[in-house]
Amino acid sequence: MLHIHRQIAGLRTYSPLVIAQKLEGTWPAARIECVPRSPLRFIARGAERLTGRPWQIGRAEATRIAAIASRCDLLHIFFGSTAVHMLPLLRRLEIPVVVSFHGSDAAGATASPGYQRACREVFDRCLLVLCRSLPLAARVETLGCDPARLRTMRTVLPDIAFVAREAPADGAWHVVQAARLVAKKGIATSLRAFAEFRRAHPAARFTVAGEGPDEAELRELAASLGIADAVGFAGFLGQAELGRLFSSAHIFVHPSETVGGDTEGIPNSLLEAMASGLPAVATSHGGIPEAITDGETGLLCAERDPAAIACALARLADDPALFRRLARAGSDFVRREFSADSRIAEIERLYSEARALPQKQTGSR
Repeated sequence: MLHIHRQIAGLRTYSPLVIAQKLEGTWPAARIECVPRSPLRFIARGAERLTGRPWQIGRAEATRIAAIASRCDLLHIFFGSTAVHMLPLLRRLEIPVVVSFHGSDAAGATASPGYQRACREVFDRCLLVLCRSLPLAARVETLGCDPARLRTMRTVLPDIAFVAREAPADGAWHVVQAARLVAKKGIATSLRAFAEFRRAHPAARFTVAGEGPDEAELRELAASLGIADAVGFAGFLGQAELGRLFSSAHIFVHPSETVGGDTEGIPNSLLEAMASGLPAVATSHGGIPEAITDGETGLLCAERDPAAIACALARLADDPALFRRLARAGSDFVRREFSADSRIAEIERLYSEARALPQKQTGSR
């Protein structure tokens, strides 16, 4: 996950040791320890299905990870669901622990009674709980976290060049969305909105970058709406390819929606698109309003409202001054609030805060 990679790569006053189950690609840490998952984990997963209690790592895994972590001053566990699985490790550690929540790890199965009981123990054994957005922090509080331990930990934006855009003289508007192809990303809403927008702008096209289980269903929807010839599914794109796609586009759309209690923090693709100079149309969902103030840094609509999204697209297409103003203001805002300089400094401040707190909640009991 690139947002985690950037956070670790950007650390300045802390030297990271990465503990992972497997290594893919090139990681920035000079020290990397791989602890392969136990071949018996399927037994624990099977027991979870029968009992409703979340599976947890075995004694051998916990012992090996604890031996590695004991060489460090602090342990940061990414994703609350991972921390639940790591409880046998947390019960024996003597160093400060922080856990970060990112969105889906505070919903779905994590909200079940078994997970909530385990989450409360996680909260009791870590010193700070870091959340990507304020609404996510509120959600984590409902899982039993003491609000005094909650902090926000924003994502870290890469260095993205701003590209000034003008309305296409031939009316060939290029709308883009980059997301995993799952329901909460609102891509079906985007397709319905684009179909409405295209009635007034027949040369417009829509590119969806990403992959996921809903692709076949979304392709069928595009065909049923009569827009299959104007919609491209680009699949997963690397950072450079995604940057080129953004540079070729005019408007970014991301109508996230709540599905089964699962909400987003602040989508990374939204922030990157805004930084690149794409005016954004999104929904008043999760942490998105922390990046977009309606009419100032982008346009916000209600969830599951294709007509409102289509209207917002039309506003940008029909008002060149608004198009340019939101593009510039949105880019300036996310560059200021989510820059590596400001975010890395804040993350390291949180690490130092955790290290300065009394350690009475850590260690075995």
